[in-house]
Amino acid sequence: MDALAEDLAALVNRESLLTEPDYLMTYECDSLSFFKQRPRAVVLPRTTEEVSRILAYLSRKGIPFTARGSGTGLSGGATPVEGGVVISLARMDRILEVHPRDRCALVQAGVVNTALSKALEPLGLHFAPDPASQPVCSLGGNVGENAGGPHCFKHGMTLNHTLGLTLVLPGGEVLHLGGPCGEPDLDLAGLVVASEGTLGIVTEIWVRLTPNPETFRTLLASFRSLEDCSRAVSRIVRAGIVPSAMEILDKKSIEIVEASVNKAGYPLEAGAVLLVELDGRPEEMERPLSAVEEACRKEGALEVEFAKDPEHRMKLWKGRKGVYGTAGRLAPDVYVMDGVVPRNRLAEALHRIQEVTDSRGLVCPNIAHAGDGNVHPTICYDGRDPEQAQKAEEAGREILRICLELGGTITGEHGVGLEKLSLMPEMFPPGSLRVMRRVKAVFDPAGLANPGKLIPLEEP
Repeated sequence: MDALAEDLAALVNRESLLTEPDYLMTYECDSLSFFKQRPRAVVLPRTTEEVSRILAYLSRKGIPFTARGSGTGLSGGATPVEGGVVISLARMDRILEVHPRDRCALVQAGVVNTALSKALEPLGLHFAPDPASQPVCSLGGNVGENAGGPHCFKHGMTLNHTLGLTLVLPGGEVLHLGGPCGEPDLDLAGLVVASEGTLGIVTEIWVRLTPNPETFRTLLASFRSLEDCSRAVSRIVRAGIVPSAMEILDKKSIEIVEASVNKAGYPLEAGAVLLVELDGRPEEMERPLSAVEEACRKEGALEVEFAKDPEHRMKLWKGRKGVYGTAGRLAPDVYVMDGVVPRNRLAEALHRIQEVTDSRGLVCPNIAHAGDGNVHPTICYDGRDPEQAQKAEEAGREILRICLELGGTITGEHGVGLEKLSLMPEMFPPGSLRVMRRVKAVFDPAGLANPGKLIPLEEP
């Protein structure tokens, strides 16, 4: 055991420290495998106090660190820094307090998204953000990336459900920002959300809880084209209807879902389908549901199908949430992207994305959180072939530039990480980037907290 390992083991215990090469290999990257770097060591603390001791030690030694939750990130945010240490929060998985009357809870950062909602089910409450990785992703990771999910159109992103948090600064100082009543003045907790571990490590989170809806009404509308489907989305929004979710799947997504074990009954003849869900009181459902159906039919829907029962609803959603997994039938590797365009440019964006990938011989199913204009191209490639991997990476960069050209952004919920770092100067003017660097320097003057992610370190 080298000196670093001995010192870290003394701060926690030997069972909470990984230094063997085989173990370290599993921490080389998150779900985006373009970027890999083996850490010097991995520490798995169980308390805020242990995290504080670890960061104080690393700060004294000038060793960079990267926080990691479940490793489901898709932008390289949890990729270790060369010569750095990974601090995994996976063992910090306790629900510390639940206050049903106040609809809030205090949780450790390693609590899994779905696990919290399952624990709250007897109380009729849940945590609303529902990313596709919901069964395995951690709440600390949700905070780091400001995760959303299909139901964020109505219920909002992680930021909207974060009341406060405990942040350990790189020097080991522990800050308690906000709390069960939120932040009364300057919203420093809100500043930390989506900071991707570049300001410190979040160890505990006060989350807002949402009452479980009394009922759901779900429908699937099929269309000849993406244009018709996208116009239906705009018509629904113009009508003042706020569904909890509106998801577009293109033809390739339909085909891979229906060829898999996650068959959802999506019509193979459709050029696109729109999955719409409303939630609330039963007596409030009929008018908006009729308005959604009317909007779809006015834009040429081939068919509008309503979920007949909870099992049918789950089948429709299982198909949508299984797109990423079923894409593995097409190639060994999948590059799940994330960008945002204005709603009225969705069809144009999806067509241009298809042209970008087709021109490189890459298969790319497309899905979108249509209400937010959040597109998720899923580029399929063989990472064992350097040429294919390069084509996938190049296609991703071009797709993000299309999002910017159409008036959108380079991320909706996956974060910037390493993947989009070089595009930050194309999205933000130099003055804005300078302010971001100054903010980071206040929290992390030595630049040890996940350096080289989110914020370009130097002027372009």
